[in-house]
Amino acid sequence: MASTRDTRMVMIVDSEPAQQRFLAALVSRGGWRSVVAADTDTALAKLGTQEGMALDAVIVDQGIPGMEIAAFVTELRRWRPALPLIVITMRNGVEVAVGAMRAGATDFVQKPIAPDRLLSALDRIVSTSGPQGELRPLTEKLRAPLAFEEIIGSSPNFRSALAIAAKAARARVPVMINGKPGTGKEVFARAIHSASPRARGALVMVDCSAVSPGLIGSGLFGHERGAFPGAFDRQVGRLVQADAGSIIIDHVECIPLETQAKLVEFLNTGEVQMIGGSIRQSVDVRIIATSASPLDKLIEAGHFREDLFYALSSAQFTLPSLSERRGDVGPLTRHLLARIGGLPGMGSIGVTDDALRLLAAYAWPGNVRQLQDVLFRAAVESKTDVLTSADFRAIEATLGGSAGVASDGNITINGEAIGVTLYLPDGNLRPLEEIEADVIRLAIGHYRGRMSEVARRLGIGRSTLYRKLADLGIDTAA
Repeated sequence: MASTRDTRMVMIVDSEPAQQRFLAALVSRGGWRSVVAADTDTALAKLGTQEGMALDAVIVDQGIPGMEIAAFVTELRRWRPALPLIVITMRNGVEVAVGAMRAGATDFVQKPIAPDRLLSALDRIVSTSGPQGELRPLTEKLRAPLAFEEIIGSSPNFRSALAIAAKAARARVPVMINGKPGTGKEVFARAIHSASPRARGALVMVDCSAVSPGLIGSGLFGHERGAFPGAFDRQVGRLVQADAGSIIIDHVECIPLETQAKLVEFLNTGEVQMIGGSIRQSVDVRIIATSASPLDKLIEAGHFREDLFYALSSAQFTLPSLSERRGDVGPLTRHLLARIGGLPGMGSIGVTDDALRLLAAYAWPGNVRQLQDVLFRAAVESKTDVLTSADFRAIEATLGGSAGVASDGNITINGEAIGVTLYLPDGNLRPLEEIEADVIRLAIGHYRGRMSEVARRLGIGRSTLYRKLADLGIDTAA
């Protein structure tokens, strides 16, 4: 539970003095006070002190001396069951993270630590108003790049975006990807680079939302030593680092106007000039920009340059939210579970149709990213290798009585059917005859029993429709 004090307290469990100082300075930016323990035994001993009783969270590095991380988490949970705990792992430390999560860790982050990501994770795990249980997002995602053919989605609006992205990948023009957080903008951006003639070149990413606005220009263009207070050394910019490759500028809407002007100049000339420098350097780089906010509104408000928008939008598309393509939830779930099952420490993971129906009924405000996080958390915490609706209690509680399953197996939200079940509980496809019967029932309900319209929409004649109704034993009066 979050503290009622004005300043929250976190214990940093780390043996490296430099890392202790770094983490203490970082959490202080978020309004946290910190207490340090250099090993697991000291950390557990501090739990019973006055400072320890005032703790709101714990951060522990996987390399800490003493117990193994999973054992430390288990022991801490024995004394303080509700105390939120974040584990810091190495980049290849997924297996450690899985073990810690199964032992009761609340979340994990990977090195190198992104400051804003760690602070948001801390704020989230102590929040009493945010989502709880499996609906709470994890900080880390599965970041392995996907090819276009591996990106799952069959809804028309999603396939349209995919077609534009695939075509843009073969061109040399800048690309603008719009979409709400979690819709998969970074996945698409990386797929565009991988499918482009620049695939052998560098792929550099800049997240403008995680950088102070005053430092975005320096990050993109670089700076000479002494160019501004704090510029103690010369720094090469990300645009130069991406020469002959691609650069993903994430959250382009966060770039300040002064830097936007420099970016327009670069797009017109192909030349980079460091801040505080006088030499111009030609750079061949492809920009893939993403935005989570409607740029047209920012242009109207004077916060985004119209010429930059058009320069970046030679090819552009918007990714639909997951609630706009509910039919993709099932295939996405199976695909993501296959990827999760391939992680170290995990194994093959199945999912029952009752769980798929429940997942498809949820609105997913965090989109694909949230679905992936929920599945990872459920897979880690499940005692079996098949996920059922019992593994998603928080979703069930969130939906309340608004979602259910009709007698024919379809998902219903507020009484309206939104899909047809394709899989049996054992993971195999249902017989085609049963699926066809469900589709016809769905069409009859959707078109309110107007059989001529049902036949027309299904692309068959009325006589064929009535023959199928007889063969399949469908009662139109039901």
